[in-house]
Amino acid sequence: MSASTIVLLVIVFLAILIVVKAIAIVPQQHAWVVERLGKFDRVLSPGAGFVIPFIERVSYKHSLKEIPLDVPSQVCITRDNTQLQVDGILYFQVTDAMRASYGSSNYIVAITQLAQTTLRSVIGKLELDKTFEEREQINSSIVSALDEAALNWGVKVLRYEIKDLTPPAEILRAMQAQITAEREKRALIAASEGRRQEQINIATGEREAAIARSEGEKQAQINQAQGEANAVVTVADATAKAIIQVAEAIKHPGGMEAVNLKVAERYVDAFGNLAKTNNTLIVPANVSDISGLIASALTVVKGTQAGQG
Repeated sequence: MSASTIVLLVIVFLAILIVVKAIAIVPQQHAWVVERLGKFDRVLSPGAGFVIPFIERVSYKHSLKEIPLDVPSQVCITRDNTQLQVDGILYFQVTDAMRASYGSSNYIVAITQLAQTTLRSVIGKLELDKTFEEREQINSSIVSALDEAALNWGVKVLRYEIKDLTPPAEILRAMQAQITAEREKRALIAASEGRRQEQINIATGEREAAIARSEGEKQAQINQAQGEANAVVTVADATAKAIIQVAEAIKHPGGMEAVNLKVAERYVDAFGNLAKTNNTLIVPANVSDISGLIASALTVVKGTQAGQG
C-alpha cells in the first residue's frame, strides 16, 4: 500500500469522524448545553443539531421531564420540644438549561439540602398535634420556599409530599392512651345522653298519657252529665205528658170513678205489702177507715180540678 493511499484513508477517516462529531441528535424532552472554546454558546433543542468539532462541545445534558427526588429522613424538633422522624419526596423540573448548568454546581444536592432545612424550620413552628393536622400547610410552605430559591438554578419545584411522620415510641404510647381515653369519654357521654333522652321520652309519654286520660275522663263526665240531664228532661216531659193525659181523662164521663178505683187499688196494694217488708212506714192513726182516706184523696183531686177550671 502506497503512502498516498494511507494518507487518503486517514483523510477519509478524519472526515467521517468530523461529520459524526458535528451532528448532535437531541432526544425529546431534553436540552443540551453547547460551549464554544469553554464559553456558553447555545442550548440545543430536541432534534438534529450541529456542533463544530474541536471548537464546540456538548458540556451539559438535562432532562426536562418531571423528576421525583427522595428527601432523606431527618429528625425535626416541634414547638413543644418533641422529636419527629420526617421524610418526604420532592417533584421538580428543569425549566432553564443554562441556569441549571451554571447556577449551581449540583442543583439536586442544593434542592435536597434546602428542602431539609425548610422542613425543620416549618415543623419547628408547629406543635406535635398540629404537625399531623397541617400536612398540606407544611407541603405548601416548603414548595413556596424552594421555588423562590430554585429560580436561580433554572429549576421549578412543583410539589412536596411528606411520606412519614414518626414520633418516638413513648410519644406514640401516650397518644394511643389519649385516644383511648377520648373514645371512652365519648362513649360515656353518648350513653348518658341516651339515658337522658330515654327519661325525657318516658316522661313525655307519661305526661301525654295523663293528659289523654284526663281529657277522656272529662269527656266521659261531660257525656254522663249530658245523658243524665237528657234523662231528667225526658222523664219530666213524660211525667208532664202523663199528668196532662190523666187530667184530660178525668174530664171525660166516668173519669172520676176511674181515679177513685185506681187510688183504692194502690192503697190496698200498699197495705198488702206492708207485712212482707221490713220498711217502716208512716200511716194514718185510723188505719181501718180506708174509705175516709180514699175520700180525702178524692177531695185533693177535685180541688186540683177546680183550680184548673
